[in-house]
Amino acid sequence: MTDPAEELLDIVDDNDRVIGTALRGEVYRQGLTHRCVFIMVRDPAGRIFVHRRTDTKLFAPGAYDMWVGGVVGSGETYAEAAVREAEEELGVRGIAPRPIFKFLFREPEGGKLSWWCDMYEAEWDGPVSPQESEVAWHAWLTPAELSERLARDTFVPDGLEAYRRYLERQEGQGRPADRAEPASGSA
Repeated sequence: MTDPAEELLDIVDDNDRVIGTALRGEVYRQGLTHRCVFIMVRDPAGRIFVHRRTDTKLFAPGAYDMWVGGVVGSGETYAEAAVREAEEELGVRGIAPRPIFKFLFREPEGGKLSWWCDMYEAEWDGPVSPQESEVAWHAWLTPAELSERLARDTFVPDGLEAYRRYLERQEGQGRPADRAEPASGSA
């Protein structure tokens, strides 16, 4: 596996237009806006794949997340990255993420990091073999179990913001939303 800091990423503006490229390590050091994909994966029973990131991650090491995903490589489409990231992190083949919405994330509390988050959802009915370099722990959790974890564990800030927006969107579309609200203070 190559060094993640050496991945070439597209740099984008506040309208998600490509304005250049840079290595991932440089993107993080300079706080350049780039692109990411997030995929909420559920099993047929509606449980959500939740995992703890490895302690070697460049962003939010050791934090929990209810999304799989990652950065979009230079020249890669969001849709291509969604399939690649979901398959890599889950250790599966043939997953079919469906787009749901996109937003610009800015790191809270004066942080300098920002990225466009293209959100997807997918269902997976089969075994998973998560990528050991990305996932330290994983489980399929019900929304209630996720809510318990949100109240006690540290989750990635972009994942929390994405989940909050996901719940709002579900409710706005008249769908019953998961009631696993992000707890204040988790991040």
